[in-house]
Amino acid sequence: MRENRVLQRWRAGQATLGGWLAIGNAYTAELMGSLGFDWLCIDLQHGQIGPDDLHTMLPAISATPAVPFVRVPWNAPDAIMKALDAGAYGVIVPMVNSVHEARAAVAACRYPPDGIRSFGPIRAALYGGPGYARNANQELACVVMIETAEALAAVDEIVAVPGVDAVYVGPSDLGLSRGRSPKGDDDDPAHLADVARVLEACRRHGVVAGIHCSSLAFARRWLAAGFLMVTVGADSGFLARAAASDLAALRG
Repeated sequence: MRENRVLQRWRAGQATLGGWLAIGNAYTAELMGSLGFDWLCIDLQHGQIGPDDLHTMLPAISATPAVPFVRVPWNAPDAIMKALDAGAYGVIVPMVNSVHEARAAVAACRYPPDGIRSFGPIRAALYGGPGYARNANQELACVVMIETAEALAAVDEIVAVPGVDAVYVGPSDLGLSRGRSPKGDDDDPAHLADVARVLEACRRHGVVAGIHCSSLAFARRWLAAGFLMVTVGADSGFLARAAASDLAALRG
């Protein structure tokens, strides 16, 4: 089976840089994949992407060195299994608030006896290659999101669930649930303390810590702090910033 280079780096204690895909287009997915990101995440929860887009975007990413991840719409077994069967090498599961929910996410990612994933890797076996069924449980990443006050209170128990490969902080929803504005890159000391709490829990339990960033400054900040899964930004954000900058320069 094709090895998951992101998991390899995490297991070696090395950081990875990811790109977020919010635009439902195979060309932009392939373009992003060609730029050197370690992984790309197709966002089915909030991006302008539907389930059918997976069937063009995942093959497009496959033409590049980037490892394909999918953020599923919710912690639902059918959504997780569909994404994996389409060829995702990792799923990011939103709004995981308890041990029970973390265990459910892991179970949907793993074939028996480790989980409840049903067998039908139609495209996944093509992308993964020989030995997919035998090695999938070890090569596919299960990433659960910590993004609510409830999840923060249970963070030690969540990260201790066997099979959770990484925990990914959703800073906007975390801030919103804690009574602050839904600002992603947030310098509020209370927000920074919440993020540090997740990072320390991950360190205690030997789980990779990840976080969503929207700027170079915060990506650098969290890499230096010890996060090994850092989103540099989204395709839509890169497009908007570059276009706005050039227009502003031309208009003086």
